[in-house]
Amino acid sequence: MGALRAVIANARLLAAACALAAAGCAGPLGGSGHGAINGSASGLSSTDAEVWTRAPMRLQLLGTATLSRAADGPRRDLGGISGLDYDPASDTWFLLSDDRSERAPARFYLARIALDERGIGAVDVTGVVALERSGGASGMPDPEAIRLDPVDRQLVWSSEGDPRHGGDPFVQVSARDGAFVATWPLPANLRFDPSGRRGARPNLTLEGLAFSRDGRSLWMSMEAPLRQDGEPPTLSAGAWTRFSRVARDGRVLGQFAYPLEPIRSPAEGGQGRADNGVSELLTTPADTLLVVERSGRETAGGSFRFSARIFEATAERATDVRQIDALADQPVRARTTPMRKRLVLDLMALGLPHLDNIEGAAWGPRLPNGHRTLMLVSDDNFSPDQVTQLIALEVAAE
Repeated sequence: MGALRAVIANARLLAAACALAAAGCAGPLGGSGHGAINGSASGLSSTDAEVWTRAPMRLQLLGTATLSRAADGPRRDLGGISGLDYDPASDTWFLLSDDRSERAPARFYLARIALDERGIGAVDVTGVVALERSGGASGMPDPEAIRLDPVDRQLVWSSEGDPRHGGDPFVQVSARDGAFVATWPLPANLRFDPSGRRGARPNLTLEGLAFSRDGRSLWMSMEAPLRQDGEPPTLSAGAWTRFSRVARDGRVLGQFAYPLEPIRSPAEGGQGRADNGVSELLTTPADTLLVVERSGRETAGGSFRFSARIFEATAERATDVRQIDALADQPVRARTTPMRKRLVLDLMALGLPHLDNIEGAAWGPRLPNGHRTLMLVSDDNFSPDQVTQLIALEVAAE
């Protein structure tokens, strides 16, 4: 708990220092500089002050809602929602299930959500759309993130893959009726390796997607480090995972080390499982990234309890690591600058009676006062101990 208190206290110091800095938090997503290498976002150096030149975005709670399954209709197999996006043109939400086709084919749901300054109103799940794979695809998809393409209005979604069934992580383009269109090229180092000594870790791969502001490229975030980049976070240390920016033609425009926080709280029972990783990614109007870090811990009864934090991150002055094979060695880290980040919101500070497994995030409609909204959604893992939770936030200042 002492380490956790230190992280929180230092994050508050960082926010205060940024508020005193007096100009904007924006920064182009690329470059090099200095930053902490232990996975903590708590440090503030002179170079940090140069990057974060205005106060952090301020988010405040609008309301919450819970979605339940139904005996029939589009909600019959609802659950496992790991991806979320919104189309303002049609006022439609897309909710992606990570069901590995065990309960129904890979799919996303369509919904209308009433949202205003009073909070979340009626939630109407209007349909479910099956996602087709290409004829030569192998392995069962494990969908995790979904984005509406701002250029052609098609849907782009990621799968974590499964090495046990011969399937690598992938990013697919689908029509809005679920038909296969194309596969978005993936950096080779994000795939599984048969040796098991390098490459992606199973179930810890492509959790987040975000289009660049100009729509010409796609950000992809790995939930946890590649095997050759070091171990995942522990209670006492963070870790480095990779964020990649990939053009439509497959060119890797940049790859950067993102510093994950340590695991927030220890397990209390069961098999002693606890983790912290990136569960979602969004591009901001300031051309930075909003990153959701979700931490889970097992309880004595074998169920899980969750916490989540939202950070703003930038690759400005960070080292492009696409040509660096492994990031685990200290000499490599000493000459590598990770992305900088700062705390925007600790969801535990919202005072909710229950916080579930937050895995999806999307910008929503504007409120009557002109403020933007941010919607979060949880993956219930189809567990009776969890729920599909919607959390609506107002962007009170940015």
